[in-house]
Amino acid sequence: MGEEGTEGTVHLLCLAASSGVPLFCRSSRGGTPARQQLPFSIIGSLNGVHMFGQNLDVQLSSARTEDTIVVLLVGLEELTNIRNVERLKKELRASYRLIDSFLVDSELIGDLTQCVDCMVSPEGSLLQEALSGFAEAAGTAFVSLVVSGRVVAATESWWRLGTPEAVLLPWLVGSLPPQAARDYPVYLPHGSPTVPHRLLTLTLLPGLELCLLCGPRPPLSQLDPQLLDRWWQPLLDPLRACLSLGPRALPAGFPLHTDILGLLLLHLELKRCLFTVEPSGNKEPSPGQRRHLLRSFYALVTATHFPPEPGQQEKVENAACLAQVPRACYQVSGTEEPGSGWRLVALHLGPRLLLLLLSAQSPTHGLRGLATHTLHALTPLL
Repeated sequence: MGEEGTEGTVHLLCLAASSGVPLFCRSSRGGTPARQQLPFSIIGSLNGVHMFGQNLDVQLSSARTEDTIVVLLVGLEELTNIRNVERLKKELRASYRLIDSFLVDSELIGDLTQCVDCMVSPEGSLLQEALSGFAEAAGTAFVSLVVSGRVVAATESWWRLGTPEAVLLPWLVGSLPPQAARDYPVYLPHGSPTVPHRLLTLTLLPGLELCLLCGPRPPLSQLDPQLLDRWWQPLLDPLRACLSLGPRALPAGFPLHTDILGLLLLHLELKRCLFTVEPSGNKEPSPGQRRHLLRSFYALVTATHFPPEPGQQEKVENAACLAQVPRACYQVSGTEEPGSGWRLVALHLGPRLLLLLLSAQSPTHGLRGLATHTLHALTPLL
C-alpha cells in the first residue's frame, strides 16, 4: 500500500505485493473524497521501488520530495498471498467507505490515538442499564450505542474488544450510509482475522444506532420491533439527548473555561477518548483548523514528551530518569503576548492525558493551572 500527497491531494494505493497489480486507489483533496487517480506511470514506479527493495531484503517505509510524501504499508498475509486478484478487488469494495473516511477531514481522532472515540450522555447510567438488559435478551454480550462514530454506551464485553477493532467498528458504522438495519460481515484484525463475525446495526433514531457483534445467531429477524420497543421506547428522551450533543460530545452546560477552543482527553488504560473542537461559540480558528492543530500537537507530544503506552513510566527502573519524565508541556503559535497566537497545552496525570487548544487571550503562565482544573472536572466522565 502507498499514500502520496500532491498539491493537497492524498492518494491511498494498494498493490498486490507479488505481482504489483493495483487492487484499489482512493483519493481525497482538501479533506473531501476526490476522483483524481494516480497515473499508471507512478503506480508502476512505486511497485518498481517496492520490488527492488524486496529483492535486496530491504523494506521501503517512506520516500520524500519537496512537496510529496510516499508511505508504504504492509498488509495482512491474506493480501500478500492472492489467488484470485479480480475476486479480491471486488471484495475490497465493501471497505471503500471506511478507507475513504480515513482520508478525509473527520470529527473523530481514534485513527491517530488508537483509542475509542466516546460521547458523554447526561443519562449514561440509564442507557447502560438498558443496554445490558437488551444484550441479554438478544443473546449476545457485544452491544453498543453509536452516534456518528462515537460510542455513547457499551457492554463490558464490547469494551474488552482489542485494538484496532474497538476503534474500527464504530468508525465503520459512522462511515456507512443510513439504513434502518444491517447485517454486515466483519473480520476482527486482532480477535478473528480469518473467520468473519456479523455486525448487526439497528437505527433507533436517525443518527443513533444500536450495534451488535455476534456469530451465526441471533438472526436479524429475531430483533423485532417489539423487542426494541420493550427496551428503548421508555428511553426516547435520553436517546434524543444523545443526538443533541452533536460534535461537542459533552453534556450541555458542562463547565469549561471560555478560553478552551478544543480538547482531547485520553484514558490510556481504558483506550477511550473524548475529542471536541466545539466546546463553545463560533470563534476562530475554524473547526477544521482546530482539529488539525490538536492532531499535530498530539503527534508531537507523544513522540517527544510522553510515553505512548500506559504503564511505560512505571517500567523505568532508573529513578533519576523517571523524575525527568515531563508531566506538562505547552506550545505557542506566534508570540507569547496575550492576544497573539494560539496556545496548546498537554497535561499527563496517572492514566489520563489531556490536550487543550486555547485562545490567544489565555496567558502562558496560567496554562498548567487551567489544564489541571479542566482535567479534574473531566475525570468523572472518562
